[in-house]
Order: sequence, then structure tokens, then C-alpha cells
Amino acid sequence: MTAKIPTLDLTRNYERIREEIGQAINAVLDSQQFIMGPDVPAFEKECSAYLDGISAIACASGTDALVLALMALDIKEGDEVITTPYSFFATASCITRLGATPVFVDVDPETFNIDPEKALSAVTPRTKAFLPVHIFGQLAPLETVMDEFKARGIAVVEDAAQAFGAWRKTGDEIKRAGAWGDVGCFSFFPTKNLGCYGDGGMITAWDEKTAASMRKLRVHGADATYFHDEVGLNSRLDSIQAAVLRVKLRHLEEWNEERRRAAGRYYALFAEKGLIGTITPPAELPGNYHIYHQYVIKAPRRDELQAFLEERGITSRVYYPLSLHMQKCFSFLGYKEGDFPVSEQLSASTLALPVFPEITMEEQQRVVGGIAEFYQK
Repeated sequence: MTAKIPTLDLTRNYERIREEIGQAINAVLDSQQFIMGPDVPAFEKECSAYLDGISAIACASGTDALVLALMALDIKEGDEVITTPYSFFATASCITRLGATPVFVDVDPETFNIDPEKALSAVTPRTKAFLPVHIFGQLAPLETVMDEFKARGIAVVEDAAQAFGAWRKTGDEIKRAGAWGDVGCFSFFPTKNLGCYGDGGMITAWDEKTAASMRKLRVHGADATYFHDEVGLNSRLDSIQAAVLRVKLRHLEEWNEERRRAAGRYYALFAEKGLIGTITPPAELPGNYHIYHQYVIKAPRRDELQAFLEERGITSRVYYPLSLHMQKCFSFLGYKEGDFPVSEQLSASTLALPVFPEITMEEQQRVVGGIAEFYQK
């Protein structure tokens, strides 16, 4: 029987680092320091160095990273935060949880990232922050609007949950995901390029006052145990997850390169099968180092194609089947179908194919062969 091709195979990745992971976890078990043990500040220091020296604060999840970032920036009821409707739920829910209003603007049809110029045009006197998402592993081109947002006193909060390790070259400068704006937010959910074995997240900030606020907010708003300056969260990254992430961070560059090679093979196989034009491969914006957290194509008759591939043992996923502005829980915002046509079209036509560092050429040939068979039948 032909083996099923998963969208992501964590088992293969684990086998490559089994011994290192075992040693790291056993060291935590031996120490019995499970909460904020030495691996947590060590991981923060290593991430800071990787991200060009920005302060790095570990927390319990990517969702908490977004909430903590907005709390530290004093986002509250009556404020507006400009963001994208084509993203994971937490991008918008973190705004509404604080009583603020998400203001959506449409996305670029090629990269699926938020359109920065449209974001700038959506600014009102109530705008407190701009929250772009570096979707699927490549940076949004923020260089054209960053200075203007800052000039207007609007904080730029990067949702880099899918983009740890991605960067963009603008002029002679390299801008790393999560270290470009005022604050960056990361997720270490197990499926991420840098993922732990549970939940985990991180916030970054250049301003030390903001970083200090986030450090305090993640531990119930306390500078010292039982003494609370403000109401914060219980959002600590546990020591075992930090130890796992320290091991994985050492290998991240290699794994991201392997993902990029897999993306290149997909494109070559699509061209070989004459599929370019029938399906649309992901576009990598000039200057970007795309880490392909997901390899997302645009495909006619998407749902039929997905079912066809599933019958042949090829798993695929849809990100995201319903734009955020159309979600029932956000109906109070007053948006309607047609307000963001690009996002809505992507929700109806995009399909994420299997991609992970260990995917083989033979597996990719099966995936592309299945797609070719579908459109030729």
C-alpha cells in the first residue's frame, strides 16, 4: 500500500535530533526547575542574538504574544488596530479581547500579505497600531509605509507567528521578521518552522520600556512575587519547551534552506507538467527570504482537487476557508461579503501542499502528479 503523504511530518524531524532533545529535556528534569528555569533566559538571549539584538521575551503562546504586545502598548477600548482579514483567528481576536476594534484592509493577490498602502489609507484619529502578518513565511514589504506610521505615532506590531527566520532586504539593510517594527510576535506551536513540543511564543521589542512592561505582564503584572503593579497574564514559557527550542534553533537555518529547496522543486515539477497557469505557485517577492512555513497555491476547483488528492493518499490543507471579516463572532464590526474581494477569493481558491524539511523528491513528484492527473481528467 502506498504511504500517505502528510502536510508535515514531525516524526522525521524528531528522528534527526532525538539524542539532542533527550539530553536537553533530561537536563531540565534533573534540575527540577520547570517554570522560568535557566533555559528560558538562555533561549531569550539566543533569540535576541539571532534577531540582531532586539529584546526577546518568551511567553506561553503566539496568541498571548499578540495580547501582551497590545497590552504593553496600552491598546484599549476605543482604539483601532489596522490588520488583515486573511490570517489566523488570533490576529483579530487579540484586538477585540482588549476592547479595541480591528480595522481590516485587503491583501496583495500575489503574496497574500496585507497591502501596506491600503493600510496607510485606513488610518483615522483612533488608529493606535498597525498589525501586519508575515503570512506563510515571507515578509510584507513595509519599507514604503514604516516611516509614515511612526511619524503619526502609530505602533507597528509584526505578527511573525509563521516567519521566524524570514527576512527582507531593503537597500543595503536586512530586516528580520519580528525585528523590523516596534514589537514582534512569534508562535512556537509544534507545526511552525521553529516549533516546540507544546505551546509557546515570544514577543520582541526595541524599546526597553516596552520590553520591561511585557516581561512584567507575562507574570501577572508583577515585578516581585505577590506585588502586582497591573493586571497581567499567566503566560510563561516552561523550561522544557525552552530547552527543546534551544536545540531546534541551532538547526533552523538548515531546515529553512531545505524548505526553500522543496519549494524550488515544486515549481520545477509544475513547469515540467505544464501546470503553471492552471495553478498559481506562491510568489516570492524580490528581496524576500521566504521560509515556506506553508507552500500555498491558488487552484481552480480547489475543494474538488483537495478531495481528489486525499483519495490518493496526499494530504493538503486550506488556510483560511473564511476570511476574518466574515466570521460570525466579528459580525458586530459591520463588514459584509465583497468588502475585501482578494481575501475572499483566496479563501475560496488556496490550497497548502505538503512541505517540510524532510519531504522527498518522490513525494513531491506524487503530489504534482496527482494535481496533473486531476486537471487532465
